[in-house]
Amino acid sequence: MDINRELKSFERFMITERKSYYTIKEYKFLISGFLSYCNKDLSSIDFDDVENYKNFIVTEKQYSKASQYLAMKALRLYYKFKNKDTPPNLIPPRRSQKMPVYLNQKDAGVLINGAKSIRDIAVISVFLYTGIRVSELTNLQIGDVDFDENIIYIHAGKGDKDRIVVMPDICREHIKSYMKERIRIKSSNNYLFISNKKTKFDTSTVERMVKRVAKNAGITKNVTPHVLRHTFATSILRNGGDIRFIQQILGHSSLATTQIYTHIDDNTLKEMYSRHMPKY
Repeated sequence: MDINRELKSFERFMITERKSYYTIKEYKFLISGFLSYCNKDLSSIDFDDVENYKNFIVTEKQYSKASQYLAMKALRLYYKFKNKDTPPNLIPPRRSQKMPVYLNQKDAGVLINGAKSIRDIAVISVFLYTGIRVSELTNLQIGDVDFDENIIYIHAGKGDKDRIVVMPDICREHIKSYMKERIRIKSSNNYLFISNKKTKFDTSTVERMVKRVAKNAGITKNVTPHVLRHTFATSILRNGGDIRFIQQILGHSSLATTQIYTHIDDNTLKEMYSRHMPKY
């Protein structure tokens, strides 16, 4: 089998299935690994081959449960693409529900102050005040920000869904300050946030920038854009936000996904315990 040609065909299929750019990239990588491991045509791959591959990615590749889950999801879609019956043992493992990592209110404020450039301040502010994904931020266009209505339009987010997010005045002002600088930059695109090379930001560049800002601010936690998304959701919840509202503004298709944010932070836990503790 010509794996490269097979992956190209699979990519075209995923595009018709309206999978996101990042899902396509990840699934192609996972299927490439599966085909290389089995080294045979799909019609010849049986139950034992699948079971051996599952053991391989756990013991040799040391995939986390989340990565194992994605690998099985990718394989199930690949079997659909090939119009083949899915092997009965191609079942994604249950993903562990870990407590989301987030910043407390003080550290979130310190983080913004750790940003040096107007652009970086605007990026951190958008993450903390809107909770959007890093891929959504890199795809924002200049025209997606409505300063009059204090909203940002997210086009073709995860699951290919459009939605709006609200920005408070402080976030709007940070973006406005950056916009004055952005419109003076001559570039061949209309992306809101662009790199020093005047090209579209890629997600890894934004992640490095967030880590750098956190380090400059003296924050010891491993801060990523997703941590800032957790921080946003946690803050909304702590301030009395409804879980359905959080689901909509985060762009979750399932309420079950949003449930991971319904943890109680330490301070709230202590306050509630103090009010409701046993009286002996």
